[in-house]
Amino acid sequence: MYRIIVFPLIFSFILTAGTGCSTTGTTAQSPDAETGRTLVWSDEFDGTRLDTANWTVVLGDGCPNLCGWGNEERQIYTADNHRVADGHLTITVRKEGDTYTSTRLSTKDKRAFQYGRIEARAKLPVGEGLWPAFWMLGQRIDEVGWPLAGEIDILEYVGRAPGEVFTTLHTAANHGGNATSRITPIPDIEDGFHHFATEWTSEQITFYVDGRLVHTFNPEERSEEVWPFDHPFYILLNVAVGGNFGGPGVDDTVFPQEYVVDYVRVYAPE
Repeated sequence: MYRIIVFPLIFSFILTAGTGCSTTGTTAQSPDAETGRTLVWSDEFDGTRLDTANWTVVLGDGCPNLCGWGNEERQIYTADNHRVADGHLTITVRKEGDTYTSTRLSTKDKRAFQYGRIEARAKLPVGEGLWPAFWMLGQRIDEVGWPLAGEIDILEYVGRAPGEVFTTLHTAANHGGNATSRITPIPDIEDGFHHFATEWTSEQITFYVDGRLVHTFNPEERSEEVWPFDHPFYILLNVAVGGNFGGPGVDDTVFPQEYVVDYVRVYAPE
């Protein structure tokens, strides 16, 4: 999400035996019958409310420490712009008077992972100025700051660039406008649900959309500035409005819009 973020971070970990995947308060299950992989953690968004054992609802506009969330974004995150129903999490982005409201969810302090397959099935909001994302931040962020802690953007979509998906890695060596990024044309990305995933190992990070490999990162150099990915990361879901990446223009006629997430799943490395 091209963010400069510094905030408190306290974690305790249980190492999932034999998986190489670290997770907070979760035990690996038996191999999934469909995929053959070991499911470490998931949120299927069953029930009628957000599971606060998994997610924290982040509030506000980032002020006073990070106004506009480091990107001059225009939305305010509230506790009222999301719902869980019919097996889906829905984040609704609204324009209320002169204010744009949305939701930002984080597993910070609750769930963090190192290596494995991290995936979501989601239907995107569309329209100029909208910027939905499914991404991860390094848990060391309060110790070493951003971008040294690292960032993994599994999905970014911006309404100013229809038919495209962005997959990006931010490191101290390459971040912000110089991040390691790939733009993939997907003409039907605005239609229905799609799968977004990363496969993360100690050697490389790959990204997939609907099972299609779209981006691989496996640098020769393994310094902390180039490869901060040997530490646990936590997961975020949000929709931003405008900003340096979302773009200065916002089409007010498209609101409200919905970011619908069917599930988020984490599998152990193969």
